Amino acid sequence: MGKFSFVAGVGVGYLLGARAGRQQFEKIRSAGQQVWQNPRVQSGVHRVEERVTQVARDQASAMTDKVAETVKSRISGNGGSTGGSGRSGSTGGEDDDQMRPTPPQPEV
Repeated sequence: MGKFSFVAGVGVGYLLGARAGRQQFEKIRSAGQQVWQNPRVQSGVHRVEERVTQVARDQASAMTDKVAETVKSRISGNGGSTGGSGRSGSTGGEDDDQMRPTPPQPEV
């Protein structure tokens, strides 16, 4: 009788909790939708989207230039030296070291 009561109690508790949890979830979801549909929120979302798009375009252009420069230097056989490519002295060589794979180290 004790096990049956326990299982019945767990079942009733689960059903009541699930119903209450679903109602609370629906309230939260409804409030979230109202906030999302607010014109001020949507205006902010559009501003952020535009800014992210612009930054992505700028970074893609810079990264494409950097990759092209690295490929040209590797093909020409200069290795890490970039010559007169216009790179500042603070970044020269650092990127080349990061691109080279490190040889496997023997286990000790």
